Amino acid sequence: MSATETTQKFFDAYAQALLDRDAAAIAQLYAVPALILFPGQSVAVSSVEQTEQFFNSSFEQYHGISEASSDITVVAEAEHSIWADVTWTYGGGPAERFIYQLVNADGVWKIAVLTPISL
Repeated sequence: MSATETTQKFFDAYAQALLDRDAAAIAQLYAVPALILFPGQSVAVSSVEQTEQFFNSSFEQYHGISEASSDITVVAEAEHSIWADVTWTYGGGPAERFIYQLVNADGVWKIAVLTPISL
């Protein structure tokens, strides 16, 4: 499967878990450890439970959102890693943009690094 196909499949599943507000399913899509690089704050993810708690606490900001799509550009790839620039569209237009580093851990792709970037 190509990197483009891999990322599309991965982010389709990620979007569905987000829309379902399924924090446990989302948490399974993150590597442990992982790194979230917010402006002015870095979060080292050290457990699946930490990711699950984060998403459970953040669902309110997406109240009323029932559809979302992703525009994905693979910016780099290696056998074990894919870097993807993803713009999420919901609520009437592009809303969020991130660079994700996916890593292949025992045949399963997971988010290892997440960095928000400007739209």
